[in-house]
Amino acid sequence: MKEPDDEDADGGKSDGSKSGGKQSRRASQSASTTKEDDKVLEDATDETFAEGEESYLEDDDSCGEHLEGSSSSLQDDFVESTGESQYMEMPGPVAEESEEEIKKISPNFFYDYMELVLMPFVTPDSNIPLDLLTLVHSFGYDCRRRANLQLPDSNTVMYIAGNQLILLNLKTKEQMYLRSSSGRGIGVIGVHPDKMYVAVAEKGVSPKIIIYEYPSLRPYRILRDGTDLAYAYVDFNNSGTLLASVGDNPDHTLTIWNWKEEQPILRTKAFSQEVFKVTFNPDNEAQLTTSGSGHIKFWEMALTFTGLKLQGSLGRFGKTATTDIEGYMELPDGKVLSGSEWGNMLLWEAGFIKVELCRSISKCCHQGPINQIMLDEGEVITIGSDGYIRIWDFETIDTADTIDESGLLEIEPINELQVDKNVKLFSMIKMNETGNNVWLAQDASGAIWKLDLSFSNITQDPECLFSFHSGAIEALAVSPLTYLMVTTSLDCSIRIYDFGSRTPLAHVKFKQGGTALAWVPRLVSYTGAQIIVGFEDGVVRILELYDPKGLTIFAGRKKFLDADLRLQYVIKPHTAHVTALAYDRDGEILATGSKDKTVFFFDVENNYKPIGYITTPGPVCQLIWSTIIHPESTLLILCENGYVLEAPYPTIKEDVEDQHVVSYEIKDMRTKCFHFSSVKSKILRLMEIEKRKKQKELKEKEKEERRKQLAAVTGEDGENESQGEEEEEEEEEEKPLPGIFIPSNPCPILCGFYSGPGKFWVSLGGYDSGFLYHCELPPYDKSSDITEKKDEPFDFRLIEDTEDNPIQTITFSANQYMMFCGMQDGAIRVYILSQNDLSLTNMENYWHFNIHDNNYGCIKGISTSFDDRFLVTTGADSNIFVFSIFSEFELRESIKAKVPSPRFGIETEPIPEDIFDPKAYSIENARRKREHDKLMKEVEEIKARKREQLRALRNQFQKLLKMNEELPKHMQLKRTDFDLDSKIRAEMNRKTVYEINQVEKELAWEKEKHQLGLRKLQHRFHDSLQSDAIVVHAIQSEHKISSYRLVKPSKYSRYKRASQSERKTSKLDRFDKEGPGIKDSQKDIGGDMNVPEESIIEKGKQFRPKTLSQIMVENEIEKTRKLVLKAERAQLKIQQRKKEWEELPIQRKFT
Repeated sequence: MKEPDDEDADGGKSDGSKSGGKQSRRASQSASTTKEDDKVLEDATDETFAEGEESYLEDDDSCGEHLEGSSSSLQDDFVESTGESQYMEMPGPVAEESEEEIKKISPNFFYDYMELVLMPFVTPDSNIPLDLLTLVHSFGYDCRRRANLQLPDSNTVMYIAGNQLILLNLKTKEQMYLRSSSGRGIGVIGVHPDKMYVAVAEKGVSPKIIIYEYPSLRPYRILRDGTDLAYAYVDFNNSGTLLASVGDNPDHTLTIWNWKEEQPILRTKAFSQEVFKVTFNPDNEAQLTTSGSGHIKFWEMALTFTGLKLQGSLGRFGKTATTDIEGYMELPDGKVLSGSEWGNMLLWEAGFIKVELCRSISKCCHQGPINQIMLDEGEVITIGSDGYIRIWDFETIDTADTIDESGLLEIEPINELQVDKNVKLFSMIKMNETGNNVWLAQDASGAIWKLDLSFSNITQDPECLFSFHSGAIEALAVSPLTYLMVTTSLDCSIRIYDFGSRTPLAHVKFKQGGTALAWVPRLVSYTGAQIIVGFEDGVVRILELYDPKGLTIFAGRKKFLDADLRLQYVIKPHTAHVTALAYDRDGEILATGSKDKTVFFFDVENNYKPIGYITTPGPVCQLIWSTIIHPESTLLILCENGYVLEAPYPTIKEDVEDQHVVSYEIKDMRTKCFHFSSVKSKILRLMEIEKRKKQKELKEKEKEERRKQLAAVTGEDGENESQGEEEEEEEEEEKPLPGIFIPSNPCPILCGFYSGPGKFWVSLGGYDSGFLYHCELPPYDKSSDITEKKDEPFDFRLIEDTEDNPIQTITFSANQYMMFCGMQDGAIRVYILSQNDLSLTNMENYWHFNIHDNNYGCIKGISTSFDDRFLVTTGADSNIFVFSIFSEFELRESIKAKVPSPRFGIETEPIPEDIFDPKAYSIENARRKREHDKLMKEVEEIKARKREQLRALRNQFQKLLKMNEELPKHMQLKRTDFDLDSKIRAEMNRKTVYEINQVEKELAWEKEKHQLGLRKLQHRFHDSLQSDAIVVHAIQSEHKISSYRLVKPSKYSRYKRASQSERKTSKLDRFDKEGPGIKDSQKDIGGDMNVPEESIIEKGKQFRPKTLSQIMVENEIEKTRKLVLKAERAQLKIQQRKKEWEELPIQRKFT
């Protein structure tokens, strides 16, 4: 391991910094004293937001936070960096403070790396060396972390690995490490445009941004209080004078820094949701852009009359669907080109989408999200999750505009490159090679690629420089013979490493992801060449590792692998994830556990012949066979839901043939069961009682001393006064003790190990974390119900600072002198024990250091080498770290693992048929299926025999009937005479009718339900029709004619308005037609007048107020009538004038 100032490290230090986010005292003190000696910092000033600042939830424009107490030189620096020379009027208080002389930080000032960096925590006065574990190599790569590939120079790549920043030399493959100063991890990194500085933005409470000088890697500047918990992205402006940072959850604070003076210029909240990225516009450094979850925002640093402000405008998606934006690019004229989740490009102008760019026939630019967009040599480059890199014409994109209402514009790429299949490109960075267009690409599938984008005749094919696991590493196993290790992950790969020489050797891929691993012990494979792997589909494969250089078929070849894997056995004992694999101490039995709540046993010596399986009350998480110190070989089974079982050694039945076994289930195994019941609240209560007892004893001692002092001074009066004080103190009420709490859902068991026969330790998560519990298995009781059992541990050990950070996995050194614990937050803790002390009687001194990512770097596997010289850890953050364990004897300079030589004739052996279908039958299901098929076959054979007998009887009966017909009629038998008993047929008919009635009764409710539904449908859609649509098709042509679908008239249709012919005559019309006397005659007659119902309705309509539509219609009718009347008058006047004009010459003639 190489580290800056490595020769000064750890000299004379006994105290470290606890990894729970606490920095070492020496580091914090030295940082402050060094700064006071070498520079004078500006006075702390109050940061106030401008009154007009925009709320990130409501408005679009946002004004940044203006630091009123800052020196005017900061704004002068900003003006110089942006090339503007505007006069800015400062407020009164700021102008007064700016007159004070404030010394700037010296350009030659540097921090001390060893005093700044986090050191391991060691229990005081424990004599444990700080360098107990030393990082020697990292095999992992967090390929799914955003912007986790930087290039400080053409020969070095830089990326984050947990709490380390790794600088990898591309030529020599050597690694250098920068450790986190907070111990909570690193959020993001950035490189200065001049490649002279590197920005490391960390995680933790009020994390720092540390600027390192490159290549010396000396801490140059430290930026503080830029966010609450973690940084999401950092970016230098094009001139390198300013740095923009944006925070992660929960604050998402955007800060512009004058980083050389360690001062923030502007600060504001970027957005309410996650922000992925922030960048300066390379052509206008006063403009910035941020993007993230469902948004993109455009910012501008403006000089206003109140000072420097940061104004933001939220992008409006309009008709386009809202999308997360990963990649974008600022154009020279201020427009922004961004990607989308569905693969198209969006061109933004003035905060709105100007046009959406797609390919021909509305095909997306990429099949999936566009993760990065860049402008290089006048061409636009897009990187997609589909593994394609496409080159687009800049002029076409810059001048693009919509041509129709769809808002889409179709363009085609100039060139494209598919890196490889199953590649998910996340980011890309250009290498500074003159004359070459070479790039390095970050592959989210677990690789770093070297790409040539020259697109010429001599363009090189994509080259995979490094290959890694993608996602959490599920399992780890170390060779019992040499410095080899194997890892597996849900990315379906199995990888072999030589951690002695720090070299990856080989990897193979399967159809399903790996979930469990074990190196076959030497009792089974003496050469240590076999590995057993469990997969997520329940399959277990035994692989053989060998050196292919020893094969005869490889002779004469120039290129060959250093190691290879060959499939030797494949079985499928489970139907879900295989979670545990374990060989017994004699290597005769293999046990496999799974999430399907079963444990399967196999006879190793008989080619892994299945012995049987037992069911467990919960998903299995760990299997541990007893060691030699136990009198009998037993299997400890840890279940996730709080159950612990102990199964005896299974009996191997050699006499029973496998074909006659109906099921593999072992029902008579005498399994002991322990159901864990939470005792943490009781422990805390006892600890509180003990604490109060000690406090009370301490107070009694103090009172006794005070009483003696008073007695010596005042005599008896003093004693009386002290007694009065004691009575007053006794009257004070004590606080109530903590209550007893038992969680409703059982806490998960994370790991455990045997401490002796029938005894074991377990570590739990959830509420019960913070302790190791010592438990004892109860005796076997066949009659007890394990679901009702509640067992409590008889002893415990308090684990400091693990209330929310339980132990995830445990392993021991070969001599059991050290216990290595992998924590949930990615830290390593080493306890120094007495030799062979599995009861943990002396567990006080420990060494603690954060190595994996603290948020999602839970340690999944931890193991020591066969000789206790190395420790290997794997985490959920895709990282694999190798440490050298402190030893009084120096390690040899060159250590290389020896790959087992191939067995004689291995190349000619047939490879067993593998299981590719994840739905394939397991061993038990296949056995049950075989038995079921066997029974069904027997039943079908019985049915066939019965049918054959019935067929023969029918044929014989038909012959009898035929013979009867050939007899004379007086001798023929009637058809009923052939019935043996008429009651039989009657009984059959009665049973048939009864069964039909029973079925009708069972289906009566369903029948009524569906009939009711049918009636409702008919009433709703069919009964309301007067006539349905009828279509008549022609036979010899395509003509057709159809009727209309008419709805029945409403019941109110008979009250419709009468027509002009049916309208009732008025009183005046009746008087003209009928004359007087009609009314009187009706009165005289005394007849009743039958007033029709229609007249009543018409009268009601007369007094009904008119609606607005009726009034408008009447107005239009009146206007039309007036226009027609006016036109008629004009026409009449024209005709009259014409007539007068024609008569005029006649009058002149006569005159």
